[in-house]
Amino acid sequence: MSFNSSIWEERLCQWRLARERLLRRTGSQEEIPDPSDLGSVDEMELRQPEMDNESRQFLSRKVPIPPSMIYPYRVSVIFRLVILVFFLRYRLTHPVHNAYGLWLASVFCEVWFSISWILDQLPKWQPVNRQTFPERLCMRYNQPGKPSGLASVDVFVSTADPLKESPIVISNTILSILSVDYPAEKVSCYVSDEGAARLTLETLALTCDFARKWVPFCKKFQIEPPSPESYFSQKVDHLKYNPYPTFSKERRLMKRQYEDFKAQINGLITKFQDVPSEGWTMKDGTPWPGNDIKNHLGMMQIIMGHGGPHGSDTRALPQVVYVSREKRPGFHHNTKAGAMNALVRVSALLTNGTYILNLDSDHYINNSRTFLEAMCFLMDPSNQKICFVQFPQRFEGVDANDRYGNHNTIFYDINLKGFDGIQGPFYLGTGCFFYRKALCGYDPSFEQKILNTRWLDLRMKSPSDNHGHYFSDASDESSSSLLIQELNSLEREFPSSFQSMKMCFGQAPLLIASNFVDDDIFSSYATSEEILRAAIHVISCDYEDKTAWGIEVGWIYGSQTGDVLTGLKMHARGWRSVYCMPVRAAFRGSAPINLSDRLTQITYEANIWFMLVVLSIFAHGFLELRWSGVSLQERWRNQQFWVIAGVSSHFFAIFQGLFKVMLGLNTRSSTLMKTHDEDSAVEFYKFKWTSLLILPTTLILINLWAIVAMIFSIVVHGYGSFGPLFAKLFFSSFVIVHLYPFLKGLLVWKHNIPTVVILWSLILASLFCLLWVRLDPFTTRFQGPDAEACGYEC
Repeated sequence: MSFNSSIWEERLCQWRLARERLLRRTGSQEEIPDPSDLGSVDEMELRQPEMDNESRQFLSRKVPIPPSMIYPYRVSVIFRLVILVFFLRYRLTHPVHNAYGLWLASVFCEVWFSISWILDQLPKWQPVNRQTFPERLCMRYNQPGKPSGLASVDVFVSTADPLKESPIVISNTILSILSVDYPAEKVSCYVSDEGAARLTLETLALTCDFARKWVPFCKKFQIEPPSPESYFSQKVDHLKYNPYPTFSKERRLMKRQYEDFKAQINGLITKFQDVPSEGWTMKDGTPWPGNDIKNHLGMMQIIMGHGGPHGSDTRALPQVVYVSREKRPGFHHNTKAGAMNALVRVSALLTNGTYILNLDSDHYINNSRTFLEAMCFLMDPSNQKICFVQFPQRFEGVDANDRYGNHNTIFYDINLKGFDGIQGPFYLGTGCFFYRKALCGYDPSFEQKILNTRWLDLRMKSPSDNHGHYFSDASDESSSSLLIQELNSLEREFPSSFQSMKMCFGQAPLLIASNFVDDDIFSSYATSEEILRAAIHVISCDYEDKTAWGIEVGWIYGSQTGDVLTGLKMHARGWRSVYCMPVRAAFRGSAPINLSDRLTQITYEANIWFMLVVLSIFAHGFLELRWSGVSLQERWRNQQFWVIAGVSSHFFAIFQGLFKVMLGLNTRSSTLMKTHDEDSAVEFYKFKWTSLLILPTTLILINLWAIVAMIFSIVVHGYGSFGPLFAKLFFSSFVIVHLYPFLKGLLVWKHNIPTVVILWSLILASLFCLLWVRLDPFTTRFQGPDAEACGYEC
């Protein structure tokens, strides 16, 4: 969003109306200027008081949930907690002696889920909403005719295999980044290619060429979303809401150009589908370094912008950099977290953006004002301890009924709002703006031991003015020598600080220098060869050895939930995070549509306490929906997958963690590989993780057997036994209804269910049924009196 006259026109109208009301209220006879005459008034004289007032306002504010909504919800939580305590007390004091083992297991489950519910309610006690003011941000930092004072942002996009992650999807993500409503010179996009694929590099080159057409079109007509694939697939009348007379013609032209662009991308995919026996070669005939994806040199190329090969005609566009870190056998590369840390180091050398945004390759920017929304928190002087701003994940490509709960609205619209009222939400792995200093291990109270003025002094000493350029001339060795001299001087002056920083960040002097400033001022005094050598050095496979990378600095290693640990690590240092939910979703991505992908990311005697627990559950759920605005269908989908995940992925994760901690074993799941000719409707129900399928399948078999047994009992014993069997039938059906998405997946994909799943499920269900029949806990056993004790009177 730029600071333009349209904003001021609206402000002036508001000023006139307010002034008119004030004069009428006071009875003053002062003449009120006509709106048509406002152009003749000295606008700067009118604007200045407004600007001064706006510049002193907060850029964001916290909006608590209204008391009429949150207080009844809190009362329901307390009521349900009291009822739960009495219910558990009743269960503990009334054991089933004929089936003591089953009773004990059921009580254990009830206590477990009660504790889980209590932990789930703690963060919901004080949920909050947030409101941002991007207009105030622009008035303060982005006024027309002046250099932009907005902070620089480095955007990280990670990809692994272009044949599995569609190049069209990656291109749309990059195009949406380049089209954001933010100063182009303040944005740089870094793409990490873990597959070292030439297809990815060629795709980026074509994307940057098309961006020179797409980005001006987006800026001119304020296109939303700035992703061409999503924009052109919208079923809305764009001409109805766009007042520009040339919009219709230019839109048709742009759509044709986008179709040509997609054809070029598809041509690249076809070209790189089959790898030659001798591997790929570059344009000069030399072998492509990434022919062996597990053993190759580090690669980096500035594709566009800020001194890139396209020259001055792309300076209105953000910079795009391709990075593929070095891979060697025998080294731990730490998957995505390692790739992100490599980008942190490379970006520090090139642009050193104050803030970092990371996106998955299939998550495009849906709201071009997203950067401004985030900066309202990060650049607000009243928010000094914010380490990251997390946006909710929104998905497209989900079926109308969202049968697998892919939107996960309960988590994103309820739970994270609750965490935002405490210390802030978790880091979710994508759609998050980081403060670079916090990500690099600093705490909120850090002080720069070496002030930025030292670099300003160095600038004054420089014989050439390279401000605004990332590389100086290669032949200018005087500025380079000044930089080296300054670094050596600082190391002699602060030897302990330099030594500790080398142990944290590694042995790259330029990387250490980047920690002393919040911009790229230091890189103006290094030659392009020095920057290139340093960049290749920091993405080498052994650079992180004996450093704090992955331990205290950057993304955290050693866990499958490294994203969450990375955020918690910053929280532990005293930082806080913020959850931002703009009206228009900031990002959109592809949802995990099949059953296994959705998974990888409880009959008793009726009594009054149980009925009160059930009633409290319904009351609590209703009040939660009331303050959150979540629909009933979304709540039900979440409930279904809470049960499915509880008996599959969550259950498996507990044992996996126990095996890893106690025995040092790393359990893994076997997978069913996806084929390319699958029907899209069937794909919704596909599953891959065999270890996660056994327990839900077993529960379905047990409850189906129970329903059949109950119906058989009703037929044999008549309707006299229907009453007590009705409760059992209800609860078995209740379990199956919760597992219905899983059951439907089994039925649709029945011919591809792994044999091991069928065998283990049948064995476990049979053993349980035999054990149940043997114990028969619902049958009262009467053996009669002891004849020896009562004699003939028996």
